[in-house]
Amino acid sequence: MTRNLKITARKADRQNCRVFGNMKYLNSEVAVRILNLSATGAALETKGPVHAASGSKVRIEAENLGMLEGIIRWKHNGRVGIQFDINSNARAQVSSYFRFFHKEIRPVLAVRHLVRPTASVERTPHLATSTLKS
Repeated sequence: MTRNLKITARKADRQNCRVFGNMKYLNSEVAVRILNLSATGAALETKGPVHAASGSKVRIEAENLGMLEGIIRWKHNGRVGIQFDINSNARAQVSSYFRFFHKEIRPVLAVRHLVRPTASVERTPHLATSTLKS
């Protein structure tokens, strides 16, 4: 038996990106970072609290994207999912971003530790330390 949970799947694949901008809701504005983007929506990380409920209309403004309008679909731990209004302008703006500005972002999987030189290896003094001694 299959359960129908009325969950709609994404209609377009999202690509990771790092675009900074602002999200406006009524008279409030919060700085955001767009984490991933598609022609139909985006996931945002907010720098402050968002006082809008799911289903609220918002406006996203970013330098590389322009202005996009959409609806909040979900909110969780400082992240917000936006579904863009379906119009040719939004699709053209997202398409233009991917054509001219997008650079592939690879996730950071682990932190690399720097290897410190051993004490037996003689190093030349750093410029700042040599000026402090004189």
